Amino acid sequence: MKLRVFSIVASALVLSLCIFGSLQAAETDAQVTARQVALELAGAFSNAGFKIRDGHWSADIQKDDPKLIEVNLYAGNQYWFSVGATDSARKLEVKVFDENGKQVKSESFSDGARAAAGFEPRASGPYYVQISEVEGEPATFCLLYSYQ
Repeated sequence: MKLRVFSIVASALVLSLCIFGSLQAAETDAQVTARQVALELAGAFSNAGFKIRDGHWSADIQKDDPKLIEVNLYAGNQYWFSVGATDSARKLEVKVFDENGKQVKSESFSDGARAAAGFEPRASGPYYVQISEVEGEPATFCLLYSYQ
């Protein structure tokens, strides 16, 4: 009897951890706005055959405090990293670095609170996407990426 009760309690605990562990904090209005801006930009790449990858990254950003996000990429694919931010960001910049910290050659786009960088990795592995606010006040940004 004790073993059965322990098993039921343990199962309930595991289920609770699964349910509560999967809950995420609700997105703020600023994060939703930044993601909408990023999705609008990424839509242009979708028209060229790029697929938007599931998932996104949102955070606060300010001038002289760039953010770095690690992504795993595959040789043979092409990628576009699209960033959108709230209106207080006047100019954003996106750069991509290889696993050794060397900036890779990429196409770039910047238009106020929107920016993007596109490239095709020569080798599969970890890469780092740097998002910088060049001009503006503290803002919230969202990064997503597309591939083909």
